Amino acid sequence: MNSNITEICEQLKLAQTIAVFCHARPDGDALGSGLALTKVLNKAGKFAVLCCEDAAPEKYLFLKSMSDIKHGVPKDIDFDTYISVDSSDVNRLGLLSGAFTAFKGRKINIDHHISNKRFADYNFVIECPATCQIVTGIITAAEFEMDSEVANLLMLGLLTDSGNFTHKDVTGATFKTAALLCEHGASCSELSYQAFTRKSKFKATLFAKVANEMRFALDDKLAFLVIKFDYFGNLPLDGSITEGFVDFPLTIDGVEVSVSLLEVKKRQYKISFRSKGKVNVNAVAETYGGGGHLLASGCMLNGELEEVIEKITYNVYQNL
Repeated sequence: MNSNITEICEQLKLAQTIAVFCHARPDGDALGSGLALTKVLNKAGKFAVLCCEDAAPEKYLFLKSMSDIKHGVPKDIDFDTYISVDSSDVNRLGLLSGAFTAFKGRKINIDHHISNKRFADYNFVIECPATCQIVTGIITAAEFEMDSEVANLLMLGLLTDSGNFTHKDVTGATFKTAALLCEHGASCSELSYQAFTRKSKFKATLFAKVANEMRFALDDKLAFLVIKFDYFGNLPLDGSITEGFVDFPLTIDGVEVSVSLLEVKKRQYKISFRSKGKVNVNAVAETYGGGGHLLASGCMLNGELEEVIEKITYNVYQNL
């Protein structure tokens, strides 16, 4: 069952001690929506923290709020409310999913994925470019205070999950949200530079290598980018470095679906799907226990590389 915004605002105003959760390997939207929510709740006189299995990717550390993430649920606080943001399934919370499931207090789920499982007591799920768009609406409706720090966090998620406002699900409501955030001090130019333009020498050379080995199938309608574990050398595997790689093949004439395969360990791949519109990649990802959006989804797959590519190729073919 989906709650309405009035119910969500009422529950947030009743809450006094809140743990906000976002998905493992967090992206800009998960971090932006989660941290923005904790900031406004704290300003409203409540106690709120963001909990996540993983730290923020290096490229987002220019925002000082990223240091506020807790990597577990604080044991010394008697929480009355748990909130999940930007997670379609409780399992996306990773190691923290058990704590969320077992919690006996008020549970709220705020998300924008079409594949959301409605796993909380109060579910506020709206299909749109970013959870940050939804959270902006909640903050406004609840009349919580929004300063430039909160506006920048929300704009970060709006920019990153909308592909810098290029994805097909971007609407007038998205731009109205962006305008409101700018009025509250968000800096589009700085956030866009940090999220999309700035890159390390390693990322640039890694992308060049991966792009040079790009593979095609289904009469060039399907493109694969493979990022092997050993490409990272002695550096720790950091999936955030490859963020955005999967979007590149869609710039090629004739390509309808782009797939990146990040080898996280031997015979295990983190799969990201992107579509120009003809193929519902959420349906493809759901076949393997994943999900997301019609045009952008993901999943995990085990097996030898060629077997994994063959499975995906057949599934995309069935959905073309």
